[in-house]
Amino acid sequence: MFHWDGGLKLTKADLAVDFRRRQPRAFISHAHTDHMARHAYALCTAATAALYHFRLGARPVREMAYHEPIEWGGLRLTAYPAGHCLGSAMLLAEDGRERLLYTGDFKLDAPASCDAAELPQADLLVIESTYGRPDYRLPPRGEVLAELFELLRKTLQRDAVPVIEAYSLGKGQEVTRLLTAEGFRVAQHEQVYQISRIYQSFGVDLGRFTRYRGRIDPETVLIVPPRTRIQFAGRQVRFAVTGWARDERAKYRLRVDHAVPLSDHADYDDLLEAVARVNPRKVFCTHGPESFVDRLCEAGFEAHPLGRPTQGRLF
Repeated sequence: MFHWDGGLKLTKADLAVDFRRRQPRAFISHAHTDHMARHAYALCTAATAALYHFRLGARPVREMAYHEPIEWGGLRLTAYPAGHCLGSAMLLAEDGRERLLYTGDFKLDAPASCDAAELPQADLLVIESTYGRPDYRLPPRGEVLAELFELLRKTLQRDAVPVIEAYSLGKGQEVTRLLTAEGFRVAQHEQVYQISRIYQSFGVDLGRFTRYRGRIDPETVLIVPPRTRIQFAGRQVRFAVTGWARDERAKYRLRVDHAVPLSDHADYDDLLEAVARVNPRKVFCTHGPESFVDRLCEAGFEAHPLGRPTQGRLF
């Protein structure tokens, strides 16, 4: 039903999935730059289309609504929410004999700024498994947020400016919604702010926030893209919000004062839960350690790593 050609391709429809190089026809699961290119024609959700156009310029697309199947190249294709960022989608492909689910990046916990993930059952599962190691069991979301809020309040009490490094698309808006709901004042870097405007155009309430214009008002948290350095009067305390913060050395590698394990990817236990929900006959793992494949095999699934070792093979 699919093969690997430097990326996943649905064979019958000749449809590339989340390719980073230009393709005649491609499905885009979400608008992070490592999952898309300037394709000749793309399939994606309406929100992903808006973000795709914003980031790469106007491109020919066919918009897909969640849960509404389309017929494409002899396949029946349906998009399901992935819980990763605005417009993010899993793709269910059916050929009349088998059902294949491609997850893309996903998160099982209910997000604050996009639709919660849904996992239909399928015969074949291609799963993104970034955190496929047991040491990436993340703390409960409530505990992580309590830690973040406490650190922010302590920083503000010391008359320092909390600067949170978060991706312009997805994490920046999620953190904004969480902070405004907790009563924090938030300012956003221009790159984050422009994406937030698109979120708002799709009816996503991020609370009250402002655009950073070169000065920080008192008692305000500033959200900037990763590795963005801004000079202003006063002391800065830098935060990273990422699942990689589970590693105690992360703050040194990321060059921040605090690293908080708030992720928009499924952690190790969520990955196992996702496979159990889909209940596939075969599992193919991408973007993760091969040890996760071994773990699935031990649990009774037929599992395979998907990438260079499977170049040219048909499944």
